[in-house]
Amino acid sequence: QVQLVESGGGLVQAGGSLRLSCAASGRTFDSYAMGWFRQVPGKEREFVALIGRSGGRITYVDSVKGRFTISRDNAKNTVYLQMNSLNAEDTAVYYCAADFNYSDLRSRAEYWGQGTQVTVSS
Repeated sequence: QVQLVESGGGLVQAGGSLRLSCAASGRTFDSYAMGWFRQVPGKEREFVALIGRSGGRITYVDSVKGRFTISRDNAKNTVYLQMNSLNAEDTAVYYCAADFNYSDLRSRAEYWGQGTQVTVSS
């Protein structure tokens, strides 16, 4: 079992940056593909970025390509999402997620964090 705790959300001006962190408590963190998802009221949760077990495979949703960077530090059991050039459309609750299957993680996850709010003001 993996427990995930997100941090780093907050209020930022358009054009600014934030870095989200997700700390995992499981002993087999490096066995999991990790992802970041986001959700706004009235919409389904959508994937933002995925990263494979060793960090070699990475996928982004088109809307964040070139602006967001996902990374992981398996020694620290932590995955990060560096968000640059933020705009109002990035406002959402961001969730960290984990799954043994990278392909499955695009649309689902076995484990979820509690979420952290990101609000971008314009």
